[in-house]
Amino acid sequence: MKAPAILLSSALLLGAGSAQTGLPARPDAAGSPAPLTLTGVQNATFGQPRFSSVGGTTRVVFDLQAGVTYTLTPTFTGLRVDVQGARVLPSVAARTGSVTEYRAGGGQVTLITPFPLSMTEGWRASEATLATGTRVLIMEFGASLSGGASEGLRGAVRAAALPSTPEAQAVLEAPLGGTPSAAAVTAGSAATPAAVVTPGPAAPVAGSGPDLVDSAPPGDSVAPARPGTTLPPAPALPSANANQPSDVTGQVAGRVVPGALLGAPRIGKNPGQTRVVLDLPPGSTYHIIPGSVGLRLELTGVDTMAQAQSGVSPELRSWRYERTLGGVAVTFETGTPAGARSGWRAQLLSPASGDRSRLVIDLSPALADLTPLLPAQRVIAAVPPVPATSGLAILALTPSYVRPRVVIDPGHGGRDPGAVGSVVEKEVTLNVALRVRDLLSAAGVDVVLTRDTDRQLHATKTVDLQQRAALGTPGTQLFVSIHVNAMEARTALRGYGIETWWNPNHPRSAALAGLLQRNMVAVTGAFSQGLKNSQSLSVLRNSRIPAALVEIGFASHPVDGLNLKDANYLDRVAVGLAQGIREALVTGATASGR
Repeated sequence: MKAPAILLSSALLLGAGSAQTGLPARPDAAGSPAPLTLTGVQNATFGQPRFSSVGGTTRVVFDLQAGVTYTLTPTFTGLRVDVQGARVLPSVAARTGSVTEYRAGGGQVTLITPFPLSMTEGWRASEATLATGTRVLIMEFGASLSGGASEGLRGAVRAAALPSTPEAQAVLEAPLGGTPSAAAVTAGSAATPAAVVTPGPAAPVAGSGPDLVDSAPPGDSVAPARPGTTLPPAPALPSANANQPSDVTGQVAGRVVPGALLGAPRIGKNPGQTRVVLDLPPGSTYHIIPGSVGLRLELTGVDTMAQAQSGVSPELRSWRYERTLGGVAVTFETGTPAGARSGWRAQLLSPASGDRSRLVIDLSPALADLTPLLPAQRVIAAVPPVPATSGLAILALTPSYVRPRVVIDPGHGGRDPGAVGSVVEKEVTLNVALRVRDLLSAAGVDVVLTRDTDRQLHATKTVDLQQRAALGTPGTQLFVSIHVNAMEARTALRGYGIETWWNPNHPRSAALAGLLQRNMVAVTGAFSQGLKNSQSLSVLRNSRIPAALVEIGFASHPVDGLNLKDANYLDRVAVGLAQGIREALVTGATASGR
């Protein structure tokens, strides 16, 4: 794929700046043509970009040598560029502005941003041709930018952490209780490949090809952090009520003080979490409204001057005060959605000194719903029996029905602890699996656990994984493996939330994964990392029935790790899993649904 050539002078592109973004002038730094070998074959390279920043916008320009193609993948932490037809020059460098880090090597370039990127928000990309004949890739990053890839580059953009089949995407985005029918879920699934368009050679599809190598679940290769390298947990709010973690509305005791002004917020930063404190005068009231981009606070009984600040922390993009008819509106832009009970916490505390009370608000995308479930919410609706598949049952004149069978695989066990951080993975996965078994058994499901104690099936990891997958014997409808994720200590803050993996081992695996992910996120309020299938996972690939692997949190994250230690959170994960499994069983997204 090659975008239509746009002839630009070097002065216009890098010297005179951009009228659209207002970037500063920069002299021409276009690279010379790549060197030739003795055989006349070009040694193409990719890297050594040119950076320039003004205000909140950073521009990055790469020279593109002949034959170089690439794909662009916007993610929650930045933009990934996968390069074909050239050697990526290795480099790791800290930057300033809207690109905080540049990483390159192994055929890939990653530009880290302090805000998340969607397919169209937070960045722009286009190609152009300089007057010197050099083709360039121009990328701009900024929290307020929109547009994404130009029309000529649309085919080079790949969605990150999304299901790569239309039916899986439909399942993931469907409203709860509005799951597509079995026919809609499976229509075309057997013949529909992953729809990924790249400007170069087709990328390999996970789970296909003769050279494919089985791998362990994500996070399994992360060694336990050395003492002193783990991130300390963020402080909890004082006097937090588990039944109501946040004071959504409140009023400060005392009479309103005419003309009382709201000062700038006091801000404290912890790894993975930012704390904001507003000092409210007597008689003032507040109402907190969560939304898709953060929190809005409506205050009465107080006045202010217009104030604002941006780039506060990874968890707080910006804050601003605006005067209203009734008082003051405060906006905290977090960059990630704030739910009714997730992404934030708030508590009104009495004055530490003087007469002003303190409204304390904690912000972190890893903050999940830790309120206890009501007894009625712990009940899974009954699952109807399915036709028996044994030889005798098939020959019988009267149809025979049995409880649907599901295999639940608590990852690791015995001498294999799995991820070790705030929790030990093998302990958490067994804890959740036992809860799921009890919920489904009461609903009429025959649940088979790959282990119900602290043990492993085989001392050799690859054999252990194969034996787990093999428990999905004929007559079994589904296979679900439960795991806890982890990241290296230096990147631990980038990993939090829930994700679900699937492989193309069965036409209905993608639909199963979508149902599990959607239900878990809905019940827990955890950040959704989406569906993934970019790795061939042994426990999934070797299964002959619809199979999915869930990562229920990150033991390496200081906030998400606290979720995994909370019994209410594990309850919610188990209910979400059980609901997703039930939905798969009753909609036909199972082995017996063929």
